[in-house]
Amino acid sequence: MAFSLVPSCFHGYLASSSFSSTQFFTPSLSCGLSTSSTISKLRTCVKFEKFQGDSPLEQTTSASTSPASREVPLEAADPPEEEGEEDDDCLPNDLVGAVRQSGEASASFVNSGGTRAIVELLIPQLQFLDDEGAQAELWELSRVFVETLIKETGCERVKAVFPDAGAAALLKYKWKDAAFGFASLSDRKPVEKEDEIIVMIVPDYQMLEYVEKIAKGLADDPPRPLVMWNPRLISEEVGVGFNVRKLRRYFLSSFTTVYSMRPLAAGAVFRCYPGKWKVFYDNKDRPGRYLLAKELIGRPDAEDLEIIYGNVEEKPDEEPSLLSQAAGIFSSINRFMKAM
Repeated sequence: MAFSLVPSCFHGYLASSSFSSTQFFTPSLSCGLSTSSTISKLRTCVKFEKFQGDSPLEQTTSASTSPASREVPLEAADPPEEEGEEDDDCLPNDLVGAVRQSGEASASFVNSGGTRAIVELLIPQLQFLDDEGAQAELWELSRVFVETLIKETGCERVKAVFPDAGAAALLKYKWKDAAFGFASLSDRKPVEKEDEIIVMIVPDYQMLEYVEKIAKGLADDPPRPLVMWNPRLISEEVGVGFNVRKLRRYFLSSFTTVYSMRPLAAGAVFRCYPGKWKVFYDNKDRPGRYLLAKELIGRPDAEDLEIIYGNVEEKPDEEPSLLSQAAGIFSSINRFMKAM
């Protein structure tokens, strides 16, 4: 299958992705930083189950130098067909592309006057941080996000606030050429008066008190933008009781989710500000591609997804597909949430 037919490098995660966006494993984030981690490595680290061979660039290079390709005269080659707009053209090509896209969405929100934003990449590669090199990769991606935000807003006084002092100190030492400031949630004064945009990198539930304190301080006149990048403020270990409902109602509800990428067993949920929320399902005729099932103004909940996937046409003589399984899973989740 040609790589040009696969616009989203998140498809390989769908079969193994959890339906819960609150399950995180968060060991100490100050360790695990390898100096060998580079952006070039990040471009190839998003693995498809289908694609374990050469990268698209390597395939293109090898194909152009093969004997078979040299035997075909240039004038005999068929002209490339013009491709129309596809449902999934809005999806990023890879993980780094998603991070840059999320930075652009955040910048659009800030440039329009928005002050509280959330970016969420609900991808296993960024959730299971106990894997070797996962934390180093996370930090490199966070730098891509902050630098994209700086570029798109033109703001030169951006402060990146990391989960703990160890991570902040280590990254400040490593990234001496960074165009943004460093701080940690546990610092006595993580935000200075001259800071214009604050980016919290993966703030977790254990530091919620500090997160709320900083957010409250930034709301003073004039308010300054706060972007939470991949926040982990709701943990499965904490449960989904009163505290979580209170957190959602009084704090998280004041934020706008400007970017969200959530792979599912049979598709994906996606939002890129200022666009609407989009629910995709697998294109059975073109593996690796998505079809748009529905657009919504607000985030789809479990009941919405159950209805959406349940309405996708399936042949009656086929065995239950991933779509019908997904609808059943969302039905179970919905019943569980209503029973709370």
